[in-house]
Amino acid sequence: MVTACVLCRTMKPQIEIYDTTLRDGSQGEGIHFSVTDKLRIAAKLDLFGVHYIEGGWPGSNPKDIEFFEKARKIKFKNAKLAAFGSTRKKNVTVEEDDQVRLLIEAGTPVVTIYGKSSMLHVKEVLRCTPDENLAMIGDTVKYLKDHGKMVIYDAEHAFDGYKLNPDYALATWQAAEKAGADLVVLCDTNGGCLPTEINDITRAAVGRLNCRVGIHSHDDSGLGVANALAALDAGAMHAQGTINGYGERTGNCNLTSVIPLVHFKLGKTCVPARSLAKLRDLSLFVDDVANIRHNPRLPWVGSAAFAHKGGTHVNAVQKLASSYEHIKPELVGNVRTVLISDLAGRSNVVMKARDLGFNLTNDTPQLKAILERVKHLENQGYEFEAASGSLSLLIRSALSPKPDPFFQLETYHVSMRRDQMESICEATVRVRVGDRKAHTVAEGDGPVNALDRALREALVRFFPKLKSVELTDYKVRIINGATGTGAKTRVLIECTDGKRTWGTVGVSGNIIEASLQALLDSLEFALWKK
Repeated sequence: MVTACVLCRTMKPQIEIYDTTLRDGSQGEGIHFSVTDKLRIAAKLDLFGVHYIEGGWPGSNPKDIEFFEKARKIKFKNAKLAAFGSTRKKNVTVEEDDQVRLLIEAGTPVVTIYGKSSMLHVKEVLRCTPDENLAMIGDTVKYLKDHGKMVIYDAEHAFDGYKLNPDYALATWQAAEKAGADLVVLCDTNGGCLPTEINDITRAAVGRLNCRVGIHSHDDSGLGVANALAALDAGAMHAQGTINGYGERTGNCNLTSVIPLVHFKLGKTCVPARSLAKLRDLSLFVDDVANIRHNPRLPWVGSAAFAHKGGTHVNAVQKLASSYEHIKPELVGNVRTVLISDLAGRSNVVMKARDLGFNLTNDTPQLKAILERVKHLENQGYEFEAASGSLSLLIRSALSPKPDPFFQLETYHVSMRRDQMESICEATVRVRVGDRKAHTVAEGDGPVNALDRALREALVRFFPKLKSVELTDYKVRIINGATGTGAKTRVLIECTDGKRTWGTVGVSGNIIEASLQALLDSLEFALWKK
């Protein structure tokens, strides 16, 4: 018995990963890919090691036709490119169906088609007979196979159809199988099924079909990933989804969760093991191409996935990382983050300070003062979770009570005037560096932009390295909105010099003053070499 179990673990049956970010994912609200975008993502997915890349529906729009024309010239190393479409139309022969013709002309080795599993959809949506639907499925699969294609059949509304009429749903899947489909994929198209239902119906399909079975789940009930795992547990060997869970309505099954779950939790192979450490990079890349701000709370790949804030948690992680981490973050390309806030304990400060380059220990005399200062400022509205630059300056100030300033801002003035039909913002600053002074004036797109330009113009004379510093993000948050226009404002600024990225924070009842605090911290941190 022991030998058999060891053998099962050693064999590690492979789970195929089918990525539909470029087709199903692009149907999500706010997601728009150009042809160039799709080619870049496809190349990245291929390098990562997914098995199939669904490029789009060549029968639905000119952009997808152009994509396939260009993709034909690319030699994919790991993945097979798939074109997506539907079965032939009713009352039209497969040879005369233009949509099917375009699927063949796309020139992909794989064609994925969907068809109806639910008697309800056959009668109310297609408005054809049950037999005609079976013929539409079989005819299309056979025609594509006769043209040398690998055919994946996506059984739309598979689970809802099975619950309504199991015999007919099964008959539709068997029609695809008998016509030569290489794979029958069960789709929870509405995303409304529970994992127990997915598991039971998938198990029934695996028991009645001779071809491989796959799963395509949506996240309408928040169960997209759980349902994919339920199907894999029941014998499915193929999982479809999108990077970061993009997709129509609430999205598709998130492959950035499924892939590590298959590898680390199920002990089965999917993508190459060496690719797992690049999972977060893939997630960020796709978000960047889609121009979508990354979701920090994504499991596995989000910036908060291994972030620790509570003092007791951080103390435990400091002693034993696995006490509050289910895997090592670097295994999926992520990093451990210790957050500093009013919930922080001494261990938070020590671990965060070490991340920032300070050699602090629990016995450092200034540790208590640093912690008290952080909690006091957070009570005033400051937030250091995304402001590592300001936190570094705070720690530096505590360790060296009188650090020599790189520069001092002596005066500043910001004004706005109307020039004909245009509003012009102007800032004046006077800074001192040692015994030297600089007095500059600059215009900007707003008061903060003008102030930023004036400060840089003044300081770059003394510190040329500031030419490489770029402000990449600016966020404003009203802290106590109940006080109306008298509310405090928190400003978070993110900057980069091309080598590192840091954030700074400012808080004031005056938005210009809060912005100035964050700007000054940002420039001072840029000059600090440690």
